[in-house]
Amino acid sequence: MAVISRGFHGRRPTEEKLPPGQYVVHDFPVLSAGPTPVVRTEDWEFTLTTAAGDTHHWSWRDLTALPAERTTVDIHCVTKWSKFRTEWEGVSLDTLLDGIDLDGDYAMVQSYGGYTTDLPLEDLLDGRAWIAYRYDHEDLPAEHGGPARLLVPHLYFWKSAKWVNGIRLMDSDEPGFWEGLGYHEYGDPWREQRYQGD
Repeated sequence: MAVISRGFHGRRPTEEKLPPGQYVVHDFPVLSAGPTPVVRTEDWEFTLTTAAGDTHHWSWRDLTALPAERTTVDIHCVTKWSKFRTEWEGVSLDTLLDGIDLDGDYAMVQSYGGYTTDLPLEDLLDGRAWIAYRYDHEDLPAEHGGPARLLVPHLYFWKSAKWVNGIRLMDSDEPGFWEGLGYHEYGDPWREQRYQGD
């Protein structure tokens, strides 16, 4: 006979971490705006273009030679699903951009296939973003953005661009793909910034 009933312990901890309007999933939904690009690692390249027009390039070998980090984060999609405790491995943007004069306040993230998304540069720094190439201890599959995607878990997941291949720094903001179609410029899941005007 149980001394303490089940309900005595209160809410489960995961319920307290769920942003408003979201529901929990245990699979990993695949959402894309177009066909999935197939990018071989030997062809993959990442380019940073500063606001002044200077460029910096990394090959796949360059990227994977940098110190990698493992991170466990919750992710939140604008379509209202959230997935807790996802496990990733990749290179912090702090490591990738170390020693480069970052001369813009905004970043336009670019992907193979033409996708773009914009965000303030500060949201990519100070341990807040990674170029991720492994998920759940496996190479990142193409349907989830492999060989590498941006990971910015504190914003809605459309900001974590799949098939990432570059960042262009900008002095002023301009809309990326979904932002140009009415999605919110910033996309904070805790403030339900899904669409313009939210």
